[in-house]
Amino acid sequence: MPRYRSLFRTPEFTPLFLTGAAHTAAQTVAGLGLATLVYRATGSPFLSALALFGPSLAQLLGATTLLSAADRLPPRTALFGIALFFALGTAVLAIPALPTWAVFVILFAEGLAASLGGGVRYGLLNEILPREEYLLGRSVTNMAGGAFQIGGFATGGLLVALLSPRGAVLVGAGLYLAAALAARLGLGARPPRAAGRPSVAGTWRTNGRLLAVPARRRAYVALWVPNGLIVGCESLFVPYAPERAGLLFACGALGMLAGDTAIGRFVPARLRERIRFPLQALLAAPFLLFALDPVPPLAAVLVTVSAVGYGASLLHQEKLMTLVPDELSGHALGLHTSGMLALQGVSAALAGTLAQYTSPRTGMVLLALASLTVTFLLARADARGDVQVAAGRG
Repeated sequence: MPRYRSLFRTPEFTPLFLTGAAHTAAQTVAGLGLATLVYRATGSPFLSALALFGPSLAQLLGATTLLSAADRLPPRTALFGIALFFALGTAVLAIPALPTWAVFVILFAEGLAASLGGGVRYGLLNEILPREEYLLGRSVTNMAGGAFQIGGFATGGLLVALLSPRGAVLVGAGLYLAAALAARLGLGARPPRAAGRPSVAGTWRTNGRLLAVPARRRAYVALWVPNGLIVGCESLFVPYAPERAGLLFACGALGMLAGDTAIGRFVPARLRERIRFPLQALLAAPFLLFALDPVPPLAAVLVTVSAVGYGASLLHQEKLMTLVPDELSGHALGLHTSGMLALQGVSAALAGTLAQYTSPRTGMVLLALASLTVTFLLARADARGDVQVAAGRG
């Protein structure tokens, strides 16, 4: 079984790891500060949720227009440029009295850039690591994401309380700059993975090719929809408990860290296929108990247990990569990331709308029910597909 030590001995893995970690920390610190700014300015749960997860909506447009560039740009240059753009854009978000509409214009532009960044980053990871180490590599990057989310939300909460939400946004801009420097100074100059010029037509063509296979379609839906709906639940933490939102986000990151660690390092290959969907159902089940308006300590425990279910994403990614040719790995992983984040943005908007007309607690419960339903239907469809494949071989 591959071990963590071998990953960090692999050339370029460490700087790529640090680039992603700094980006995650920046996103959490700046996102919490910005969501708090918007909520204080507008009093709207919808706009607060959209400020935190709304940039993900732009991923949908990016996935249908820009994604062909993920395999056709030099990875180091692309990652450096995207992180630098985020640093500058986030610094602008900290300008006092910036109109709310201008905030969302900048967030939309950042979301477009992020749709390309995910494909470049994870395509490069797939290029750096041997295929048998990819799951462990994604586990480690996800674990780092969880750890830096814990630190980021905790730091963001302290900055909001002790300094100001605007100060948290500026710290996030500095962390994006650190990510840009890590990419520029640590990664080697590699050529693009695919030839040709990026184009909208090429993006559509490859998207169609990837989604034409039923097994790949199921893998994408499993990676996008159930998780996205639960992120919608999490987007309501600020209006649900304004003074404890940072703690709830940190608990979620802790649970995700635990789930990714267990799946990447301790779950044997023979069990992975069997636990994909049951583990994903764990994401939604604890949020059903928010219908009982749990006391704060219990709410924190429920959020932590729920987030362990994010480990199922590693298993769905592993399944997807067995179905994708190597030359399309960057595009395929970019489509996964962009679709996932787009669904998160849609779910955050839906969650904010539900909370606006009912309550944050009711919105969480309804989205959790929807997530469980989709997971159940996907598990049934996947089982039928396996039976048909086995029958065809027979």
